[in-house]
Amino acid sequence: MKTTLMFTLPFPPSVNTYYRTYLGRMLISRKGREYRRAVLAEIIRQKVTQGLGDARLALTIGCHRGDRRKYDLDNLLKGLLDAMQHAGLFDDDGQIDDLMIVRSDVDRDQPRVSIQLTAITSNERPASALSHP
Repeated sequence: MKTTLMFTLPFPPSVNTYYRTYLGRMLISRKGREYRRAVLAEIIRQKVTQGLGDARLALTIGCHRGDRRKYDLDNLLKGLLDAMQHAGLFDDDGQIDDLMIVRSDVDRDQPRVSIQLTAITSNERPASALSHP
């Protein structure tokens, strides 16, 4: 039986604000640390009681922004995946074999990301879209 976790998290900060460079070292910014804490609090509040350990993963993310400003979907991934890993949902974001991110409706009252995280087997991994004959 497949294990699938479904939950929502606060809308993540852009990768442009999640990290900072200090004395030549890349560090998680104050905003990034606050987001990590918020993700962990939501995981606890929603009673997501298990992580998926070292399983291969399929991840679908629905982005519900709080306004209509332009944003790049790929700028949201790094901080979100880092916070999910930090919260113990998986061991390493390198486990993700199938990733889909979708821009969803604006929700001014509750900007968020909807998450579906599924442990998959090796025969469920997607075939490469770039396979050559």
